[in-house]
Amino acid sequence: MHPSEVLFQGAHKPVSIPACDHYAGSEKLMHKSIALQQELGPVFDITLDCEDGASAGNEKAHAEMVAALINSDANQFNRIGARVHDLTHPHFEKDVSIICKGAAKRLAYLAVPKAESVDEVARAIDIINRHAKKAGRENLPVHVLIETHGALADVFAIAALPQVECLSFGIMDFVSAHYGAVPGNTMRSPGQFTHPLVVRAKLEISAACHAYGKVPSHNVTTDIKEPATVANDAARAAAEFAYTRMWSIHPDQIKPILKAFSPRSSEVSEAASILTEAQAAQWGPIQHNGRLHDRASYRYYWTILQRAKANGMPIPESAGSLL
Repeated sequence: MHPSEVLFQGAHKPVSIPACDHYAGSEKLMHKSIALQQELGPVFDITLDCEDGASAGNEKAHAEMVAALINSDANQFNRIGARVHDLTHPHFEKDVSIICKGAAKRLAYLAVPKAESVDEVARAIDIINRHAKKAGRENLPVHVLIETHGALADVFAIAALPQVECLSFGIMDFVSAHYGAVPGNTMRSPGQFTHPLVVRAKLEISAACHAYGKVPSHNVTTDIKEPATVANDAARAAAEFAYTRMWSIHPDQIKPILKAFSPRSSEVSEAASILTEAQAAQWGPIQHNGRLHDRASYRYYWTILQRAKANGMPIPESAGSLL
C-alpha cells in the first residue's frame, strides 16, 4: 500500500506545496517571475497580486491581466495563484469572478487577505466556490492571510476549514493593528523573533496549521538588498517556529528561502532507506541502524521526502514508489 494510505489513517495528511511563495504585483514583474519559474521549475509558487498590485480605478483590467497570464502557455506548471482584494472591498467578488472565469482550471490557489474571522473566510470561500464551479473547478485551494486580531483569534477554526490549504502571516498589518503599542522594528529582524506578541502570533499560526495538516507561510523579509538577511529569517522561521513556507518579494530571495526550508541531503537519504525497509515490512516496526522505527517515525520521514520533492531535491531511486 502507498504510504499516504497507511500512515495517515484517522489523521490529517499534510498538504505538500513549494516552500517559497513569490509575490509579483506589476505586469513587468509578473512576466519576470514566470520566466524564472520556467528556468528553475515548479520549486516555487508565484502569487499574482490584485490587492496591492492594482492601481485605483484599474482593478478590472488588472484582474483580467492576471487571469490571462495564469491561463497562458507561459504557465508551464500550473503553480501560479492570485491574491484578490479583501472580502469587504468592492472589487473582491469582481476579482474572483474575472480570475475564475478566465483561469479557474489552471489556478493554483486564491489568497484572501485581511479576514476578520472564520465566518468571513467561510463567506469568501462560498463566493469563490460559486464562481469556480461556473468555470468547471471544484475545491479550489484557498490561502488565508492572518493579519488581524480577529483572524488570529479564530486561527484554529480557519485552519480547520477543508478548502484552506495555507495560512500566511501578514506581519506589517498585524503590527500596525496595535496602533504603535508594538514598535515598528518588530516588522523585521531581530524584533520579529523576540517581541512576545509577534512571537505568539507566529506560534499560533504554525500550531494551527500543523494541527490540521496545512502549510504555515512565514512573513516577508523587507530587506531586498541583502540575501543573508532573508536566509537567516527563513532558517529561524523553519527551525524555531516550524514554518514550512515563506513569502518572497524579490527574485534574489527565492533561492535562500528554498535552501533554508529544504531538508539536508543526508536526511533525505536516511528517510528513503527507512521507508523502503518499512514498506518491505508491510509498515510494521523495523530496526534501522540499531534504532526502532514504527508508523509514528514513518510519518515524519515521509514528510521529509515530500518536502525534498517539492523543493526540487534529488530523491534516491529506491524511494520513487513512496512518493
